[in-house]
Amino acid sequence: MAGSTGQLAAVLGTGQTRHVTRRTDVSMAGLCREAIDRALADADVAMTDIDAVVLGKAPDLFEGVMMPELMLADAIGAIGKPLLRVHTAGSVGGSTAVVATSLVQAGVHRRVLAVAFEKQSESNAMWALSIVPPFSMPVGAGAGGYFAPHVRSYIRRSGAPEHIGAMVAVKDRRNGARNPYAHLHQPDITLESVRASAVLWDPIRYDETCPSSDGACAVVIGDEAAGDAADRPAWVHATAMRTEPTTFAGRDQVNPAAGREAAAALWAQAGIVDPLAEIDVAEIYVPFSWFEPMWLENLGFVAEGQGWRLVEAGETAIGGRLPVNPSGGVLSSNPIGASGLLRFAESAMQVMGRAGEHQVEGARTALGHAYGGGSQFFSMWVVAGHKPGADGPGTRG
Repeated sequence: MAGSTGQLAAVLGTGQTRHVTRRTDVSMAGLCREAIDRALADADVAMTDIDAVVLGKAPDLFEGVMMPELMLADAIGAIGKPLLRVHTAGSVGGSTAVVATSLVQAGVHRRVLAVAFEKQSESNAMWALSIVPPFSMPVGAGAGGYFAPHVRSYIRRSGAPEHIGAMVAVKDRRNGARNPYAHLHQPDITLESVRASAVLWDPIRYDETCPSSDGACAVVIGDEAAGDAADRPAWVHATAMRTEPTTFAGRDQVNPAAGREAAAALWAQAGIVDPLAEIDVAEIYVPFSWFEPMWLENLGFVAEGQGWRLVEAGETAIGGRLPVNPSGGVLSSNPIGASGLLRFAESAMQVMGRAGEHQVEGARTALGHAYGGGSQFFSMWVVAGHKPGADGPGTRG
């Protein structure tokens, strides 16, 4: 359950910055250090207790600093310790947590620090995604232009009514208003205001898109002994990563094979038979609101074509059958390199009972999920308040 070696791993603490449009008061190093210091404090450990550091970063052109891990090594506490850089496009934050966890599960290190960041204000992600890189297919329209046709395909295939995207946006932004770290606080957002906002890429409207954020997130992963000594850790029950090419004959970009395969491996490793009944809360990577119903299907929570029905019934709201993104998700904060790690950290916070005003009552088992590239990189984990193999307290009553 905990990897091939049988070593257990647990989240000991998490930390994040306040996510905003521009952090002109700190450098990239200062941004990362804020999140790291908060994670160390939350885990009640010092930097001297950390054995290795894993840094996650989205494409370097997002800030225009090539190989930032070189100049960040000192600030993130990696001097004299192993430092790994992870890059899997937008899913990188999740992949960073999985790599850090694997080092603990393999018995290589006792405590590992995972940190991921983005300082989009120092460059332009739209520009970075629109250049013509060598040996690659140019996008030319940024992420929204790339994904809009997939959304249209989902609507056509599933028969989803046009208001579903707006419903997700209202839910996530209102959730974000409960989260002191979230970039966007819009407690008064309504279905009508979202549907009145401008169409950016048909059918995606302005209020159904993620912001561009500066921010960082850090997580301390420890072994079984460290977890036993911690105050209410989040035990890692399963991790999974899968990849597929950007384009190939017969590729389904609405319901990607890599996502389905990663989810199937995750549920099997965690011993979960019915995810909808056994997962109490899910932090899913939703940069455009329509991806909530799409990923609910891809993850196997519901059958293909049925994700939008779960949304429409209000079951993905806090208090529903499967609360999705109680933190506000990517729709409320999007420091791209850190966005996946935020999903993993927020899922851990839920089972640790440390989510504050956006805590889901009785959350005991949670999903963290991230995707990246052209829906081709997937990373995810299941965390719970009890050890793998132990008799857990079950799902919410």
